[in-house]
Amino acid sequence: MATRHQARTAVVGLLYAYDLGNEEISTFTDIILEEDKIRNKQREFSHTLFNGTIKNLATIDAEIQKHLKGWDYNSIGKVEKSIMRLATFEIMIEGTDKRIIINEAIELAKALADDKSPRFINAVLDAVGKEEAANIEKPEEKELPKEKPE
Repeated sequence: MATRHQARTAVVGLLYAYDLGNEEISTFTDIILEEDKIRNKQREFSHTLFNGTIKNLATIDAEIQKHLKGWDYNSIGKVEKSIMRLATFEIMIEGTDKRIIINEAIELAKALADDKSPRFINAVLDAVGKEEAANIEKPEEKELPKEKPE
């Protein structure tokens, strides 16, 4: 049985193919996932990640671009972009714990990208995660009534 890490690795590959211009890749996702032995719950998870990322691509790309300090978005490698897109989707839309997602993205970068990518991806996703945490509404603190002296 495939793990979530294997499912995410497959989704990064699908997003990479999509970014290369193969917009019809979504019609082949089941075949590709089957080749990677991603089945059942992990296949559903993969579909959720891939389709959700594609559906929210404009929002995700805008969020990533806000946190690029001194980098041109178009000069970022497609593998790195795919990893960040997936992670940003999981942090922003799915609401998955940012620490888990950032760690997973770093592991994907170590396996799939160049040596400098993990640090770069970590910095961008940490900024995305901090902004998302700041946007979460905090419950209003109610002032407790003071006890009356007897």
